[in-house]
Amino acid sequence: MREFFNLVYNEAEKVYRKKRIAVVILILTVLIPIFVYAQFKQIETTIKRLGTDDWRVALQQQIVDTQNRLNSSRLPEEWRQWLKVKVEQQQYYLEHDINPTAPGAPTFVRGFIEQGITLFIPLLVMIIAIDIVSGERSDGTIKVLLTRPIRRWKILLSKYVTMLLFVSLILLIVGILCYVISGIIFGYKGWGMPILTGFMIENDNLNTSFVHLIPQWKYITMAYGLAWFVAVVVGTISFMISVLIRNTPAGMGVMLAALIAGGILSNFSTAWEGAKYIFSVNLTLTDYLSGQLPALKGLSMGFSLLNLTVWAVASLCIAFFVFTKQDMTS
Repeated sequence: MREFFNLVYNEAEKVYRKKRIAVVILILTVLIPIFVYAQFKQIETTIKRLGTDDWRVALQQQIVDTQNRLNSSRLPEEWRQWLKVKVEQQQYYLEHDINPTAPGAPTFVRGFIEQGITLFIPLLVMIIAIDIVSGERSDGTIKVLLTRPIRRWKILLSKYVTMLLFVSLILLIVGILCYVISGIIFGYKGWGMPILTGFMIENDNLNTSFVHLIPQWKYITMAYGLAWFVAVVVGTISFMISVLIRNTPAGMGVMLAALIAGGILSNFSTAWEGAKYIFSVNLTLTDYLSGQLPALKGLSMGFSLLNLTVWAVASLCIAFFVFTKQDMTS
């Protein structure tokens, strides 16, 4: 066991020396203030346009705007269904006198996780995971590692555990930076703010039978758990690609294309039943918490969790099989 811990420590040191985490922190410290400023300006513009800072007036205006869009004959049916559910949710919030977007650092963290779970967070994870094996093959350092009297599967497992540790660290850094930076503008209160969850979509209609209130900290905890699961799955698939493809930039290209393809398929392949089995289509797990209409018909929380689990397990099995059987030093 001590030998394995030493392997993990050595792998973590390699990742640290490559400054990958520093790159992630730099990206976040540049982009988060931009996102905070954009949200602040949006709130400021809304207040100026409506002449009041009453959230009820703003929400009523959003409902009116959405209903006007629904009256358009050019609106695609898929968008019509999504907007219809959105209006019903907004009306439910209004009727129960609950502000769904009360300004505050916790609200910003919640929104950042919900919006970033599909692409932004997976990209941060990919920066670490895609290079963890292929980088050593390109440098030739994998030869030195494999000449040691240690089983190959144990070497690869230490790399995978290291990847999981850094994935968790990335999620922690995201949360801390989002909270600290956004709190400067919006304040740090709002953890106990009530959030509605339990919305269910049945036959393209909103079912509010199971809707209940939970404090925002609990909602964020659940959203973070789902984001961590998505990050682990994306990290595992990236890990497999790192084993299969020797060139790190090529591996990044493959993974980036796969992630972007999910968004494209969600918008343009609603009639293709097989699209729902692609992992990148199932990454929006937080939509099930907030009661958003699924990207494709047939998707549910259970299906998406199972689909992503199968992808992760299959990727891990392929990675271990290839690493232990093939000549990784060539």
